Amino acid sequence: MPHQGAPMGPPGTPYGGSPAVRPGLTNQAMEASRKRPAPSQQQIQQQQAVQNRNRNAKRRKMADKILPQRIRELVPESQAYMDLLAFERKLDQTIMRKRVDIQEALKRPMKQKRKLRLYISNTFNPAKPDGEDSEGSIASWELRVEGKLLDDHSCFLAQPGKMKRKFSSFFKSLVIELDKDLYGPDNHLVEWHRTPTTQETDGFQVKRPGDVNVRCTLLLMLDYQPPQFKLDPRLARLLGIHTQTRSSIIQALWQYVKTNKLQDSHDKEYINCDKYFQQIFDCPRLKFSEIPQRLTNLLLPPDPIVINHIISVDPNDQKKTACYDIDVEVEDPLKAQMSSFLLSTANQQEIASLDNKIHETIESINQLKIQRDFMLSFSRDPKGYIQDWLKSQSRDLKMMTDVVGNPEEERRAEFYHQPWSQEAVSRYFYCKVVLIKYLKTILPYKDKTNYTHT
Repeated sequence: MPHQGAPMGPPGTPYGGSPAVRPGLTNQAMEASRKRPAPSQQQIQQQQAVQNRNRNAKRRKMADKILPQRIRELVPESQAYMDLLAFERKLDQTIMRKRVDIQEALKRPMKQKRKLRLYISNTFNPAKPDGEDSEGSIASWELRVEGKLLDDHSCFLAQPGKMKRKFSSFFKSLVIELDKDLYGPDNHLVEWHRTPTTQETDGFQVKRPGDVNVRCTLLLMLDYQPPQFKLDPRLARLLGIHTQTRSSIIQALWQYVKTNKLQDSHDKEYINCDKYFQQIFDCPRLKFSEIPQRLTNLLLPPDPIVINHIISVDPNDQKKTACYDIDVEVEDPLKAQMSSFLLSTANQQEIASLDNKIHETIESINQLKIQRDFMLSFSRDPKGYIQDWLKSQSRDLKMMTDVVGNPEEERRAEFYHQPWSQEAVSRYFYCKVVLIKYLKTILPYKDKTNYTHT
């Protein structure tokens, strides 16, 4: 029967209907807008070439560098190469472990304690008696606060070849409090606070009028990275820590819990507070996960560095300098070297080039081994080897051309005088007879039902 269903159309026009067209857009315009530019043959070839290169690169593993056992037997000197290959494998494993160790070390803060030498100096400019109306005739003084990082091994400054860190980068804020009786409540404070847009500087200076000695107090707040906190006095006495980072404080708490066996024996999540913990946390029992939240009220901002200084206006002492050494933490220089080691790709290209040369050499050796075996077998039995080689080439050609059967044997008469040929002919004619009988039985029925045989 002829197919009565809907005619099959292209995708997008179901049931043979026309696609809905947006008003104002013709069919030709819509078809043009739906078309996508087909990639050129050159682009496809380039993509395939890139994929083949990546695939070949993945296949080239350590096993591809190994010489076959038969080659090593032929060339005993090749054992030296295998020894170098084993040493390279051990070296690669060692380097990989060290890289992992360095990556883990970089996740932790790497600080180094250094000395920051603080210089507080002042100069006095006396009034000029013969220039009372001119600018600068009033007596004044100028206070300077400067500092430089000392070298690790001596009190001399760091090596000039290294990049020096600015003085202000060590502090979060600086407050200079002058004598309130001399400069009043509105002009006795000089403040500097770090902001996201702060420009780092090597020092601060304050200039004020005056001709008498001035007592001043300097309050310097260090910029701890990571942030540090001052502990509540009770917790500080218990842990023996005054100021430390949050993670170090929690670690010290856990050490105290383990030392005093405060962890609940049945429910490890809970801590049974002793009398000191009960006084500090105000509860008989708490979860260890609650400690960071409860520590919030017990952590205070660290104390500032307080320096009392007298600004001298004695004319006989034009410049007076006081020095103070402050312990600061700076980034360990080794951290930069470790980061550069992980990011360095200077030798990777050279190593990859040498690996490619090794792979090419191994492939060349394998090819030479095949040629040697060919020539050696040919020299031993030329006739037999040529026959075996022709048979092998014939099998390969048949696989490459998808040829069914054996054309070389089928073209000879002896091929059809074998016992199986009689049975094959009988089966062929039997199938033909069965097919004809079947067609005779179904054709009359189809004629009655107006079946049109195509």
